[in-house]
Amino acid sequence: MTRNIEDIIKTLPVARQRAIEKRAAALIAEELTRQDLRRAHKATRSKLTKKLSITKTQIRKVEHETDLHLTTLRRSIEALGGTLTLVAEFPDRKPVKLTGIKAKVA
Repeated sequence: MTRNIEDIIKTLPVARQRAIEKRAAALIAEELTRQDLRRAHKATRSKLTKKLSITKTQIRKVEHETDLHLTTLRRSIEALGGTLTLVAEFPDRKPVKLTGIKAKVA
């Protein structure tokens, strides 16, 4: 009889199961597209259009563009309830969290 991965994980101690779930969630989160992120938060394009005061076409563009303004990306993340953090990574030192990147005050 063939066993699947879920069956194997169920045989592990509960603490180990939780650790596997946590790591799997972290790995999945690292690879989400902006559209996946919106869907994971159960947000529809319609809800975001209201929160951001933009059209569904603009939401679609935000989800698929490869070159976004940081303010656009930040507003999109905040509309989902998150916070955008930028980290610079270098091969010869630890990652550096960038600060001072905020919305312009009108």
